[in-house]
Amino acid sequence: MNTQSPDTTPNAAPFDAHVGAHGSAAVELSEVNYTYQGIERDIHALRDISFTIAAGEPVAIIGPSGCGKTTILNLIAGLIAPDRGEVLIKGRPIDGPRHHTSLILQDYGLLPWKTVLDNAALGLTLRKVPRAQAHEIATDALRTVGLSEFATAYPDELSGGMRQRLALARAMALEVDILLMDEPLSALDALTREELQEVLLELWRSQGYAQVLVTHSIEEAVFLGRTILLMTPRPGRIRTVIDNPSMGSSLYRQTPEFYEKCATLRELLVKENGRARGEGS
Repeated sequence: MNTQSPDTTPNAAPFDAHVGAHGSAAVELSEVNYTYQGIERDIHALRDISFTIAAGEPVAIIGPSGCGKTTILNLIAGLIAPDRGEVLIKGRPIDGPRHHTSLILQDYGLLPWKTVLDNAALGLTLRKVPRAQAHEIATDALRTVGLSEFATAYPDELSGGMRQRLALARAMALEVDILLMDEPLSALDALTREELQEVLLELWRSQGYAQVLVTHSIEEAVFLGRTILLMTPRPGRIRTVIDNPSMGSSLYRQTPEFYEKCATLRELLVKENGRARGEGS
């Protein structure tokens, strides 16, 4: 990943020195600013955001609440356009949602009146893929995430962890090269959350897509982000980039380096939360 910011921090990679190791750029944000237009006042969400994500690179974004993390995902997904700056996907400006980018939200976005299989095939159906072909692809995706036997069930019959697996299956069915996730595991209990983190890791390793995860969990960011972006309070900027090259093994969380990275990130995040409280007082 390449990124720019005026700040540097011990134990964090220099902002212009870290380059993703997976090849050409998949995502580029250059001097991006975004403001939400309100009735009584405008909210400046992002200020001068610049970074590059290489093809196949897993990135985690963490920072104080309201700092613009979700806004970055919406920009990459093509759901909104920047006020200033540009967002490129594979070198081309993005002018709307694209077929091979998938966004998973906190509520999973499942349709309760459709079966598990039909939910997994939903993206394909919206693209007018023939029903039989869509179901064949979706069935393979359900098998990948371990939900084959629940194909005829409905979302309300699934646990929280199974619903998250279903949201992942829908993304896998689309053959994505960029997967965006907005706190996808935040509603799960600790053990289920760790189990799904393992699933996310294995899917990323097997599918090879670029992955951008927004999370408030320090451990999750370190486990799933080879590069970790720490953001400032609103208007969000990139304060620090932490290089995390040992990420990628399911055994990583048992190593001293994992705990050291978590400690470093926790210290930096405490400072940012302190700044957020100070600026809000």
